[in-house]
Amino acid sequence: MNTDIIVGLGSCGIASGAQEVYDYFEKNLDTSIALKKTSCIGICFQEPIVEVVAGGVKTVFGKVDVAFAEKILDGVKSGKLPEANRIFEDEGTNSFVGPQVKIALKNCGKIDPENIEDYIATGGYEGIRKALTMTGDQVIDLLKESGLKGRGGAGFLTGQKWAFLKGAKGDKKYLVCNADEGDPGAFMDRAILEGDPHSVVEGMLIGAWATGADEGYIYCRAEYPLALKRLKIAIAEAEKRNLLGKNILGSGKNFVLHVKEGAGAFVCGEETALIASIEGKRGMPHLRPPFPAESGVNSKPTNINNVETYANVPRILVSGAASFNKYSYGQSFGTKVFALAGKVKRVGLVEVPMGLTIREIVEKIGGGSSTGLPLKAVQMGGPAGGCIPESLFDTPIDYASIGATGAIMGSGGMIVMDSSSCMVDVAKYFLQFTQAESCGKCTFCRIGTKRMMEILERITQGQGTMEDLALLEELADVVGKSSLCGLGQLAPNPVKTTLRYFKDEYIAHIKDKKCPAGVCKSLITIDIEKDKCKGCTACSKACPVQAITGSVKKPHVIDPAKCVRCKMCIEKCKFGAIRVI
Repeated sequence: MNTDIIVGLGSCGIASGAQEVYDYFEKNLDTSIALKKTSCIGICFQEPIVEVVAGGVKTVFGKVDVAFAEKILDGVKSGKLPEANRIFEDEGTNSFVGPQVKIALKNCGKIDPENIEDYIATGGYEGIRKALTMTGDQVIDLLKESGLKGRGGAGFLTGQKWAFLKGAKGDKKYLVCNADEGDPGAFMDRAILEGDPHSVVEGMLIGAWATGADEGYIYCRAEYPLALKRLKIAIAEAEKRNLLGKNILGSGKNFVLHVKEGAGAFVCGEETALIASIEGKRGMPHLRPPFPAESGVNSKPTNINNVETYANVPRILVSGAASFNKYSYGQSFGTKVFALAGKVKRVGLVEVPMGLTIREIVEKIGGGSSTGLPLKAVQMGGPAGGCIPESLFDTPIDYASIGATGAIMGSGGMIVMDSSSCMVDVAKYFLQFTQAESCGKCTFCRIGTKRMMEILERITQGQGTMEDLALLEELADVVGKSSLCGLGQLAPNPVKTTLRYFKDEYIAHIKDKKCPAGVCKSLITIDIEKDKCKGCTACSKACPVQAITGSVKKPHVIDPAKCVRCKMCIEKCKFGAIRVI
């Protein structure tokens, strides 16, 4: 009986110890058992993950360390696998995987991303073979029919965007893949590049055939070393198979693909800044028009799509437009990948059909609150997105519905927050990020976000006034309307949405000089309840500034003048005696 042991070696798995598990199997397996590797299957909260396939039966184990790997190996040899740590045997019945529909993530966690044979075995590169039997217009019409919109955030119809490039005049055209994923808490693009890089390469090949482009760039941030490694392997393998380079598959079509490593500037996610960076210039946006389809890389017609968009293209070519657009809600079609993170039990990567609600993702797939505290909001769209309150969790996933909340779909970040989150502090965090990442080119973004930051700092320190709220709203409006690029235009969104849905928290900070969530250090006091304190001394030992005094088995006391409100004492207290007031 053939047996395979497959270890998930995505970044999340490796960070959790999967490489050590893989090394153990590699050292101890005999030749009758095949050791394979794959990437993340999206169940990040269970990493490291090991899959055993014996006699056609698949068993998936989570939280596997070297000690448990030994038990798995013993079980494989004895024919009786351990019962502990099993995630699922049937994906359809698993509450995390079952509700998902995987198109862009179809192969992630299913194939060895460093082996082109695995990709081909799943139907890989059949999309480009089909495209070569069609005209460019036919390919573009098929994409239009599918309803695929750009998954980078703007939601522009992909087929129409390709039509612009095809119709552009020029002796040379470029295709660019934007893999400059920089939103805090987002890891969709990284997971696809680590788990299924050939899907992006093939998507770009199809785009090149359809539009007439003969050269391309994948612009990926250098902070993604594993994604870059696997991407470069995929390109080299495709070149050996005559799937890249000159006279692709005997078609007469040439397409050369490069990898450009970005230095981690968030603003380079904006199209014109990204183009400037590819050209070796400082990544700063410029006015449009001209749009990239008219003048992009090296002043030549250029098309830019993100990783998830390109990954969907081969599936649409092979299976047809209807296989994609049968998942629809309003004018949004297909599926969307989200990085589910924050105060949720099941952190990971999910792909869901349009129309599923935020609540279904957070509570059904994500398992609800990880802390036991009530859920409060989700941040969607990253720093340029907005905070959606729990009362709107029944909002369906589609571009129009999410946009109506004041947030944006964005590239797919979804950060869950519970009642312990201060929404004023959350707004400050995201604005701090965009303010620091501003390229500084335009005054409204450079200075406007700075002034907004100063107001939020005052409010969280208990020095704000009610007039500050009106000024915040005025600045948010001016910065949004007057900034040059999307970074500045959308930077005020976290402030605008928290003011819209959580204004009472701002007022509490200003009028009551209190942070209801107990987060803002200047507005809280940490106290020990004497009747609950057992005098175990754990809190005093943990205090970094010796602000806690008391005798063994006697109630302890905190000196508020010394206390720096780090909350380490709260974490150490086993009796619930220490509280924020």
